[in-house]
Amino acid sequence: MIRLFKVKEKQREIAENANGRAPVKKQSAGELRLHKDISELNLPKTTTIAFPNGKDDLMNFEVTIRPDEGYYRGGMFVFTFQVSPVYPHEAPKVKCKTKVYHPNIDLEGSVCLNILREDWKPVLNINTIVYGLHHLFTEPNYEDPLNHEAAAVLRDNPKMFESNVRRAMSGGYVGQTHFTRCTC
Repeated sequence: MIRLFKVKEKQREIAENANGRAPVKKQSAGELRLHKDISELNLPKTTTIAFPNGKDDLMNFEVTIRPDEGYYRGGMFVFTFQVSPVYPHEAPKVKCKTKVYHPNIDLEGSVCLNILREDWKPVLNINTIVYGLHHLFTEPNYEDPLNHEAAAVLRDNPKMFESNVRRAMSGGYVGQTHFTRCTC
């Protein structure tokens, strides 16, 4: 009996592939929605998207932001996106690969952005997240920090904060923490 099922399965596969094309992998609802979101992206001119695993793996990609204003002007910051098959019902997991001195991004790359946590709604999309990340670089928020030290410096001494950001982006130390150069 088992052989019979294998034979029938093989015949069905041959019939489906009779047109010479590879079998089509079924996409999850999340993959379909993500494909739509990516096709409709309207990225700022300072932002690019890349698929390190190729176009066959849309669920994992990188976004690079190069701010052209604010404290982080001239820097290059790479974020990884891991999108769940249940997207858009669950927000993508976003991490900053670039070590950055920032009140809303900790040294491990975790990102404090409300739409990635409690304010996520299925009507939001990848474009919304990219603009949210971009906004973190133009308007860092010391009131909701992940890096409390950077937030305190931004709040109490903006000039010192700017100096620390420049030093970190140039590949120097801020306190005991070394940052890799990330300027373009």
